[in-house]
Amino acid sequence: MKTELIVILSQRELDKMRQAGRLAAKLLQHLEPLVKPGVSTLQLNDEAERWTQAQGAKSAPLGYKGYPKSICTSVNEVICHGIPNAKQILKEGDIINIDVTPIVDGYHGDTSKTFLVGTPSPTAKKLVEVTQKCLSLGIAEVKPGGRIGDIGAAIQEYAEAQGFSVVRDFVGHGISNIFHTAPDVPHYGTRDKGKRLRPGMVFTIEPMINEGSYEVEMLNDGWTAVTRDRKLSAQFEHTLAVTEDGVEILTLP
Repeated sequence: MKTELIVILSQRELDKMRQAGRLAAKLLQHLEPLVKPGVSTLQLNDEAERWTQAQGAKSAPLGYKGYPKSICTSVNEVICHGIPNAKQILKEGDIINIDVTPIVDGYHGDTSKTFLVGTPSPTAKKLVEVTQKCLSLGIAEVKPGGRIGDIGAAIQEYAEAQGFSVVRDFVGHGISNIFHTAPDVPHYGTRDKGKRLRPGMVFTIEPMINEGSYEVEMLNDGWTAVTRDRKLSAQFEHTLAVTEDGVEILTLP
C-alpha cells in the first residue's frame, strides 16, 4: 500500500540512499557484459542475485507483492516487469531493459537501462536513444519550486516530437526505506501542474517510451506489461534527490 505522504529525507537518510543508488548503478555495470546473444534472462537474474548477495545487499523485487525474481528483464515489446526465465534467450537485434533495486542498510537504489543486444534495427536504436534523452530532459526539470508536471511535460514533448508515445499506465515514484511511496511522477503532463518540488524529496524518473501506441496489455502472469500493438518499448530510470540548488542523481556509479 502506497502512502500519500511525501517524505522529506534527512541528510543521514540521503547518505543511505546514495550508497544504495551507487550499488544499483554498479550492478547494471556488472551485468552489461553478459547482455549478448545466447544468454537467457534467467542467467542475468541469477548473476544479479549472486552479485547483490556478495555485496551484502538484498534484491527488493524478490518476493515483493509475490514477484518471483530478483530483477526485471523486459525484452522488445515488454514495457516493464518482465520476469526472467530460462527459455527466454537473447538474440541478435533485441533490446532489453534491466531494472534493478538493491536494498542497502534498509534503503532502496532503483535504476534501469535499456541495452542493445548485438546490432539493433535503426528504429530500435532511435527509440533507445530518444528514451535516454527523455530521462535527461525530465531530470533537467527537477529543482526546488518546480512542479511534477514540468517533468512529464518535458518528456512528453520530446518523445512525441520524435514520433514515439509515452506510457501512461506506469509512473515514477517516491522511494526511500520504502520501495514505492508518494509522489507519483507521470512521464506526461502539463507544465506548472502537480506537486511542488522541495529539497529532500527523493523519487524515480523512469520514462517508458513506445515505438507505436502507448496502450498497455497485461499478460496472464499478472506482472508482465506489453505494448498492445506489440511494437517496441524502451525505458531508462534514475533515482534522484531534489537539492537546495537543483538535483542530485543518486544512481550513478
